[in-house]
Amino acid sequence: MTETLFLTSDEVAGLAEPAEYVDAVRDAYRQVGEGAPAEPRTKLVNGDPPGFLTSYTAILPETGAMGGYTYAAGFGERDAWFMTPLFDAESGEPLALLDGASMNPFKTGAAGAVGVDALAREDATSLALVGSGAQARGQLKAAATVRDLETVWVYSPTKEHREAFAGDMNPELDASVAAVASAAAAVEDADVVITATNATEPVFDGDLLEPGTHVTAMGQYDRNKRELDHATIERAKYVPDLRARAAPDGDAGSFISALEAGVVDGDHVHAELGEVVAGVEPGREDDGEITVFDSGGTGIETTAAAYMLYEKAREAGLGETIEFAPASEALTGE
Repeated sequence: MTETLFLTSDEVAGLAEPAEYVDAVRDAYRQVGEGAPAEPRTKLVNGDPPGFLTSYTAILPETGAMGGYTYAAGFGERDAWFMTPLFDAESGEPLALLDGASMNPFKTGAAGAVGVDALAREDATSLALVGSGAQARGQLKAAATVRDLETVWVYSPTKEHREAFAGDMNPELDASVAAVASAAAAVEDADVVITATNATEPVFDGDLLEPGTHVTAMGQYDRNKRELDHATIERAKYVPDLRARAAPDGDAGSFISALEAGVVDGDHVHAELGEVVAGVEPGREDDGEITVFDSGGTGIETTAAAYMLYEKAREAGLGETIEFAPASEALTGE
């Protein structure tokens, strides 16, 4: 039998700071940029009750881990459960099984921050945030570790939500965090724009973006939904987490909509984020460029974050040991 560590969501919550997530995820993207394997999500949609089952995986040889997410969302309970299996990349043995709910905004925020770090101007100090939920919180905390933010403007449709978000985040950051009455008010003059919404249509006008702006879009991974309009895609150096997401059969809805409308072609995909992080392809090449990082969620940040938490949990003596039978012992047909 193979001993495997089971970690609850409560046990891994608070084990790592946002900057530690960012460091782990940055290194994981570098590995993928240098050839480590990762695939976009597989999403199976159910009609009645409505819901979907998703999985995505990656192998990080230098980290020594492989794994990803399998999660169900919606269905009868109208909720979500995130299972995170983690394997040893050398032996193939299971290392851990994590309840991946509490880490989700942090690992996703870390991916967004790696995009900001790779593509935003070094002197970026102002940030517009469209969205005020858990994912927006994770994005902002992580972005604040890679740029010296002075001002954050947050917009979401419900006034109470955006004002509560600003009130919560203002004392947590060195930057001033304020709620504004429209997406346009947030985006105008912002050095960095982050969208973290469940919107089905674009959440701001791309013509409002000033030269030199960076945009991280992380709220959608459905080919029929988009946070960014055609103008944003057309004006930007476009970098997805994985190139396959921007293919005609992919799930990068903002890019695919622009592609199908004839606004851009397949060559408009500049590089994957990992290629930029690894130095295989250039990132920002001048201060006037508009850049987009399209983040749909991958096994890259999930595996990197899970392994980091696994190591920290072992050091802290957390978790419960469970056993898995290797196939050589249990797969007998008897």
